[in-house]
Amino acid sequence: MKEIIRLFPEPFLPILKQQVDWSSVQELRIRVQKPIEILDRHGYRSLGMNRLRPEDLSYMLNQISQFSLYRFKDELREGFITVEGGHRVGLAGKANTIDEGVDTLKHISFMNIRVARATVGQAEELLPYLYQQGRWCSTLLIGPPHSGKTTLLRGLSKSIGSSNKMHEAVKVSVVDERSELAASLRGIPQLDVGERTDVMDACPKAEGMMMMIRSMSPDVLIVDEIGSEQDAKAINEAMLTGVEVICSIHGGSLESIQKRPSVQSLIERKIFERFIVLERIRPGSTGNAVILNGDGEEMAVHRGRWRSDGMDRSRNRLDSNYVGRF
Repeated sequence: MKEIIRLFPEPFLPILKQQVDWSSVQELRIRVQKPIEILDRHGYRSLGMNRLRPEDLSYMLNQISQFSLYRFKDELREGFITVEGGHRVGLAGKANTIDEGVDTLKHISFMNIRVARATVGQAEELLPYLYQQGRWCSTLLIGPPHSGKTTLLRGLSKSIGSSNKMHEAVKVSVVDERSELAASLRGIPQLDVGERTDVMDACPKAEGMMMMIRSMSPDVLIVDEIGSEQDAKAINEAMLTGVEVICSIHGGSLESIQKRPSVQSLIERKIFERFIVLERIRPGSTGNAVILNGDGEEMAVHRGRWRSDGMDRSRNRLDSNYVGRF
């Protein structure tokens, strides 16, 4: 995690190297006049007694922005900056507003570094439910923050875009608006998103989807965290061209997102053939994943997902089209 460690001032480096289990850390929270707080598999805890000063956060902002915070004005308006490695740094402080909208942030006093990880086999157990009669199903991932939506999307991109003994690779296009899925550096993905996967980095989702369809002719289009009416329109247009779409959205359940006007029409018209509802991953647990068909009926529950013994198949919901299709 050298990309994260290098962001901190020198006095904090020993404690970060010696007291952090980088194999399990999920978040690092930085607050002025308080110690660094981490979230890992054991829960939340503070690191040592060293309190971060305002000048420490200024140092970190310079490291994050490469001494040119103005270049990240658009990102500041959204409240986060993605750094090398795909790690997302959330920011909070005083918001400057123009015409009732946020123009930028200043006096930044709080940060939340969300750690991105390369995916190793996390999507494999869900793949048979997303593949039917030789094609991938358009799928919507639903989950609250900290439920693993981005990690699962990255794993699906890698699996669908790579060949193995179960299936042939297809052409995958990833629209990575926040540079989190592929963690591209100067246009080159730093994380494995598949052998036949093409990436449009740092591009607005709706525009990026149309650009990739025109330029890269994908079989499957993958995009993270949809929500606007423009996103929904672009997804509809993509499917009309014959491209399958796999995307994610913030929400606690299928019922909760059905109330959102921007995606309500997509669900009512049964645009998606599969839904995967993810639980928040809490300290000491790995969360569950519920797979639903296009009618919202439960197909399977993956209990304690990302562990090999987790799949609980609902026999009355399944048939040979779904399980063992490969």
